[in-house]
Amino acid sequence: MSVALTVDPSRERPHGRLFWALADSGNVTRRYLTHFLRQPVTIAWQLGFPIISVLLYGFVFGEAMKVPGGGDDGDYKQFLMPGMFVMTMAFGFMNTAMAVVTDASKGVIDRFRSMPMAPSAVASGRGVADLVVACAELTILAATALAIGWRSSGGLLDTALAFALLLLLRFSLIWVGVYLGLVVPTPEAAGGLYAVAFPLTMISSVFVAPSLMPDWLAPVAAWNPVSSTGTAARELFGNPGAGGGTWVEQHAVLMAVVWPLAISLVFLPLAVRRFKALSR
Repeated sequence: MSVALTVDPSRERPHGRLFWALADSGNVTRRYLTHFLRQPVTIAWQLGFPIISVLLYGFVFGEAMKVPGGGDDGDYKQFLMPGMFVMTMAFGFMNTAMAVVTDASKGVIDRFRSMPMAPSAVASGRGVADLVVACAELTILAATALAIGWRSSGGLLDTALAFALLLLLRFSLIWVGVYLGLVVPTPEAAGGLYAVAFPLTMISSVFVAPSLMPDWLAPVAAWNPVSSTGTAARELFGNPGAGGGTWVEQHAVLMAVVWPLAISLVFLPLAVRRFKALSR
């Protein structure tokens, strides 16, 4: 006995397609958030790692680090915290990739493909859910930063804009994670992506200003999208280390918008196209 799967005719109408794409995306988002809340170990790791990193770099290495523009008695934590915000947002794409490839290996993606749902819903639902988690991570990290003495001397609007740029970077890297999660065959192979994520954050302005790096490495770090967001955040927060001698550093706020938009324009279509190709 076979069961015929019927599709609501309203899905085929232009307005209906938009409505159902949003509805399907909302359902997928709810599913991912519910799944996330049922994994307390994952929550502890994702929210605990940034806090441990702040304490490690801020107090263990802080006294030995030079703060650009901060003088001899510059507080490294004021320079470090915007970088830690950026690092947390940048490393988040690894969590996205791992979650997607785990779903694929367990057959969850296959079940999504068998349903009469918008092809974009899986990628967009994953993106919205991860952005909600990123907001939680950033909130906890900011609270930790305030507790150890970090302060934003920028105005309320500049501070809000800095956090918005951090979330914009995370939003763009979500699509990198979704695409990689659909390409990488197994969760074990996805773990190897840390070899890409680690240099992405280390060869940047997260911990050290590019001007303090060797001449051949400084331009690479300065043009790193992570550096643009980090420098822009320091500028808006009014923390030391903002600016620099290169064009990209002097226009960090602009590039903190341009880089994420460019990444999204490349990887969002790739992620949706990859999901569609899985059903062929």
